[in-house]
Amino acid sequence: MSIPKEPRALMINIMYLVLTALLALNVSAEIFNAFKMVDKGLIKSNAALDQGNDAMPSAIRDGAKKKASLAKYADLIDPGQAASKEMTDYLSGIKKYLIETSGGYVLDPETDAITDELIGKKNFDVTTRYLVDGPDGTGGPNSEGAILKSKLEAYNATMLALIEDDPETKDIDEKAEFKKSMPIQFDDVSWEKKGKPSWEHYTFSHMPVQAVLPIFSKFENDVKSTEASFLNYLAGKVGTTTDVVIDKYAVVSAPEKSYIIKGEKYKAEIFLSAAASADSKTGISVSVGGKKLPTNKEGIAVYEANASSVGVKKYTASASLTNPVTGEVKSFKKEFSYEVGERSVAVSPLAMNVFYIGVDNPVSVTAAGVPSDQIKVSMGGAGGGSIKRGGGNYVVNVKSPTKKGEFAKVNVSAPGLNESRDFRVKRIPDPVPKLSKSRGGGMPSGEFKIQPGVFPILENFDFDAKCAIKGFRLVRVPKRQDPQVVSNPGGKFTPESKALVQKAKATDTYFFEEIKCQCPGDPAPRDLGGMVFKIR
Repeated sequence: MSIPKEPRALMINIMYLVLTALLALNVSAEIFNAFKMVDKGLIKSNAALDQGNDAMPSAIRDGAKKKASLAKYADLIDPGQAASKEMTDYLSGIKKYLIETSGGYVLDPETDAITDELIGKKNFDVTTRYLVDGPDGTGGPNSEGAILKSKLEAYNATMLALIEDDPETKDIDEKAEFKKSMPIQFDDVSWEKKGKPSWEHYTFSHMPVQAVLPIFSKFENDVKSTEASFLNYLAGKVGTTTDVVIDKYAVVSAPEKSYIIKGEKYKAEIFLSAAASADSKTGISVSVGGKKLPTNKEGIAVYEANASSVGVKKYTASASLTNPVTGEVKSFKKEFSYEVGERSVAVSPLAMNVFYIGVDNPVSVTAAGVPSDQIKVSMGGAGGGSIKRGGGNYVVNVKSPTKKGEFAKVNVSAPGLNESRDFRVKRIPDPVPKLSKSRGGGMPSGEFKIQPGVFPILENFDFDAKCAIKGFRLVRVPKRQDPQVVSNPGGKFTPESKALVQKAKATDTYFFEEIKCQCPGDPAPRDLGGMVFKIR
């Protein structure tokens, strides 16, 4: 065979030549596995070609309906496909004969299932007798290899005869161009130079079954590729090779901004939009954020989203079109944005405009009629404050309390707007020290003995802040006995404090004195006073 110019066919031929050369070096098991892998790859490629070829005829027939003069191209589909089917059926029959005559496939010893391993994969007698020697053992035109060659040449001639020169393309010899693209080509020079009596002797003599099967799979691939080229030729004639049917049109307005304020100019692009309807068979698909949207008969998809929060919202829309003939998918993607506002009434008494040290102070900043991306917010004044964006709002952090007449300032600027609001800065309120849920009074001895320690509780404080007990002095005063004193660092009872608590009995009095606590933002612990418990 000649060296083809098509890259796919060239790659297959080179791969086969390499494997044949290795086989000649008697590298057995690995090479047979390699032949098997090549055969599997060709079979998979053939299935892909079948899938593409099956989709073409209906599109060609649809395209031929556009003009009466195009009907002749639709009429050529059946003869071309019939010739291809006859050829592939013949090639499949030879493969089946070689497999069965050489013993078939190995059965799995455990399940008796048929494996992909050939019993006679190394058998070269059956290939030589059938494809080279022929019925009378002398070779010649009666051998199946010679018949194969003549059938492939006849197939080429049949397909080439279906190609006709179009007067509109008189500068192009379409028959010659199609002939160049045909992968089935025979080189009757190489085997003569090698001193072989025939092409079939040069190609199949003393070749094991496992090595011959990929040759026939390649011939099948060549036939299917020729069929695909022929169908593409017909599709080009009726104008469906690359056409995507656009049959719906609409005027679209795309605004530069979806939110403007008084005094600004509204600017939008107005253009004619084309779309493919469901009847156009272009397989239009639209998705937003990876989620596919249904399209109506006009090929239009509707995207809806709940406006659950204010601010600028962005989404990415993707659209794809599938060419009904070639199966090629073209995708397009673009990001869009819109802004969500809200109707609101803010009532903020000045006496309650307070920032607390050591916690995140949430602040909502809105300016009616101004997009949020045009608002600039900063901190000034006393309190050492800073402000940053946090979700749809802002978060203020302050460092030191303000004195009388001092304020922390939140400055807001936007086009045509420059204002500030004053806030006082305070420490977090003193937490309440408690033992369990009580901060003093009577407590049964059993309940008192199971307490783990003293904990600070921020009552009626809405911020997420955690204070910590840094220490206290525990005093037990038994009736008519001397006081017993323990210093406890931290809030939880130390072993010494636990021992003192375990001595509790009715009529004892326990004093928790000099309770120290530190809250977020405190430079030093603060004094929370004390608690007194009477043991019952």
